[in-house]
Order: sequence, then C-alpha cells, then structure tokens
Amino acid sequence: MAAASSSSGSRRADNGYGASSQQPAGSRRRKGPGALATAYLVIYNVVMTAGWLVIAVGLVRAYLATGSYHNLYYAVEKPLKFFQTGALLEILHCAIGIVPSSVVLTAFQVMSRVFLTWAITHSVKEVQSEDSILLFVVAWTITEIIRYSFYTFSLLNHLPYLIKWARYTLFIVLYPMGVSGELLTIYAALPFVRQSGLYSISLPNKYNFSFDYYTFLILVMMSYIPLFPQLYFHMLHQRRKVLSPAEEQKKTE
Repeated sequence: MAAASSSSGSRRADNGYGASSQQPAGSRRRKGPGALATAYLVIYNVVMTAGWLVIAVGLVRAYLATGSYHNLYYAVEKPLKFFQTGALLEILHCAIGIVPSSVVLTAFQVMSRVFLTWAITHSVKEVQSEDSILLFVVAWTITEIIRYSFYTFSLLNHLPYLIKWARYTLFIVLYPMGVSGELLTIYAALPFVRQSGLYSISLPNKYNFSFDYYTFLILVMMSYIPLFPQLYFHMLHQRRKVLSPAEEQKKTE
C-alpha cells in the first residue's frame, strides 16, 4: 500500500500516494544528513525517479504499439519489480539515521508494496492479465515520479512549487485508484491461491504449525477498511497545512 521517504526533512505517514507529515515550524528539527549522505540520497532519488520514468515510458509505448490497455503489465514487469524492490533501501536509510523517519512505519509501507509485487502479482501468474493491475501500476508510477522528484529537489534546497503542489494534491485521485487496483488484484488471486494451496502450511508437520495463505490475504484485504480512511483524511489535513501558507503568501504578493 505504500512506500517510504528518502527526504531529510519529513516523516512519512502517507501510504506512498501523496502528502507526508512534516514537523511544525516551531518544533525542534533534527540535524540533516551530512554532505556525503546527502550526495548519496540525491543520487538514489535521481536513479529512482529515472527508473519510474522508464516504467511510465514503457506503459505509454506498449499502449501505442498495441492500441489496448490490456496486458500492459508484461511490458513493464522487469523494471517494475526492480525499482519497487529498490525501495527496500529506504528502510536501511531510516535504520542508519540518514533519513529521519520511523523504521517500523517505513518498513510497513515499503513491504506492503513489495508484498503485492512479489507475493501476489509475481506468484499468482493468473492475475497478471487482470486489468486491475494497471490501476495500481499507473498510480504507483505517477506517485513515485513525483515523490522521488520531490525528495531530490528538497535535498538540493530548490523545490519547484509545481512539484510540491502535485505531491500534496494528486494523491486525491491516485490513492483511491491505487488501493482499488491492489484490492481487486488480491481478490482476483484468491481462487487460485485456494486451489493451489500457495504458501500454505497444513498439519500435521514436524513444526506443529499451520498457515493458510488464503485466509491471510482476506485479512490483508480487511485491513484496508480501517487504514484507508485514516490515512486519506490525514493526507487531506496535511495538504491544507502545507499548501495553504504558500497560497496565502501568493495572494498577498
């Protein structure tokens, strides 16, 4: 459902689709990363921005070549897996302290998307032709291009207002779009998981432990019910807090 921050000045609670919570102006700010760490983060975010741009171009080229939006996943499968998995480095960034975000929150956000990429889309081949995949792939792609661009320019202390605006506005559409695609894809995978027994462990076994992946996926889907509204309204609140001062200042000029 989400991805985590690589910006030195924000704490993530946005599910990867838009606004992130920032420290109030009057609160104590943590010291930013050193020059070497900043250089590394800039390179990381530039590479990730370029990677998601490659995915965007791949989607557009595949659509223009086929004239259909069906099965576009296959055109971007490899780069999607690579760059979405590359977000795992963001957990390390938090763990070593070069990004001031919660390790637990970041791990949850990053792993949720990695889980959907590998444990659902990759593992259940039958869902790869589902149109629902395009919903979250497009939502992720647009979000990540904006997100990593936002972090890059923030680290360079030169953030264009357009990118800031997009970061805190487009989630209004992208978040529901991405969540819908994720839920529909998991739902489509359920019959195949149940039939194949994928990743399930049944008794008896020497570990005296059982695990039903089908039931686990249902619980994952149910978790969206309390999480989606909380995160969505939190992001709307953050949008008002971040963009309103800039808009007021613009009106007075």
